[in-house]
Amino acid sequence: MNKRPKLLLLVFLLAFSLVRAQDTSKLRGKNDSAYIDLDNSGDRDIIDVLHHIMNRHDHPHAIAPVKKTDRYHLSLVPAAGYTLQTGWAGIVSANLAFYRTDSDRAKISSISTSITYSQYSQIILPVQADLWTKGNKFNVITDFRYLQYPSTTFGLGGHTVYTDGYTIDFSYIKLHQSVLKAISKDLYAGLGYYLDYAWNIREVNPPVGEVTSFQKYGLTTTELASGIALRLLYDSRLNQINPNNGFYANIVYRPNFTFMGSDNNWQSLLLEFRKYVKFPHSENVLAFWSYNWLTTGGRPGYLFLPSTGWDDSYNTGRGYIQGRFRGNNMTYLEAEYRFKISQNGLFGGVLYGNAQSFSKEISDQYNTITPGWGTGLRIKLNKYSKANLCIDYGFGLEGSKGFFVNLGEVF
Repeated sequence: MNKRPKLLLLVFLLAFSLVRAQDTSKLRGKNDSAYIDLDNSGDRDIIDVLHHIMNRHDHPHAIAPVKKTDRYHLSLVPAAGYTLQTGWAGIVSANLAFYRTDSDRAKISSISTSITYSQYSQIILPVQADLWTKGNKFNVITDFRYLQYPSTTFGLGGHTVYTDGYTIDFSYIKLHQSVLKAISKDLYAGLGYYLDYAWNIREVNPPVGEVTSFQKYGLTTTELASGIALRLLYDSRLNQINPNNGFYANIVYRPNFTFMGSDNNWQSLLLEFRKYVKFPHSENVLAFWSYNWLTTGGRPGYLFLPSTGWDDSYNTGRGYIQGRFRGNNMTYLEAEYRFKISQNGLFGGVLYGNAQSFSKEISDQYNTITPGWGTGLRIKLNKYSKANLCIDYGFGLEGSKGFFVNLGEVF
């Protein structure tokens, strides 16, 4: 696989930001928290732009206020582009957001999916859902995905050399399902089942005459991890798609068992924290992210070890190709400043910096701290769900650089 960083050319083939009303007969004043003002205080999104182009004399989809529960907010973006891990790729991304209750404390539910086909014959098909029941009593979290995924590996630890990277090809299915119940305000606990299965694993172009890290670790044609997930969640954010305040803490302990189908018994612990600080008299936000992915016992499969860009959203380590670092334990920190560019909210920007550190397999000693940094553009796809198209350009050490694209904020 060609790993040289190139510039991304994002070509919008079509962009929709749709709002569907089920019932507009029950209307109240704009200040009633159970109702939403579809004009949204002058904010504009892509559909406003398209509407203005097609009909310059109409007010951009200004409709009377309706109940939160009467609306579904759909963002759909077909596009083509280039990223470090995929090369040139075609992608169609979709996000559906909605409320289950009209309370001003109602959390927004969302379902996201996409399909990607890349220059390197990669197929990426995720389905992710974050659903809240009435009164926020239950949180149902789904993360299903299928990958046909030639990708690059560089070895274990934080001192690996970029030029030593080579391709590993594999197919992968991920089935993660959790159900959490409220135990107090914004605090949830629950159980889940996690299955990760990789097959047809093969090294494509390993260094000639060398024993690779994968071979030393234990190269196999399949890897299977199956176990339960014990989860504790605190989430005071009202909008998980684009948070502007609140605190998020996610703790997941995952023991995998051979009696449930896992290749061996091993355990992992995820400690994740996010904090959002909104500037006074401004819509600008300072966001912080801590992501700590630890192996607490046993021996995970090589592909299931903590690795750059292999978090649930594939977003850690902007500035580096996915899989650039891999090890027994991963510690990650990131800060991002989010700000408006256009007064109408259509365009925004970010500045960010991150740092990651990995311990090599077996050893608990962290090898090095590797920084990354960059900037990005935000384009408002849906002003009601606040869904943005995120286009970031990141930099890292050893000349690493490239574009990173998301539907919805990075964290």
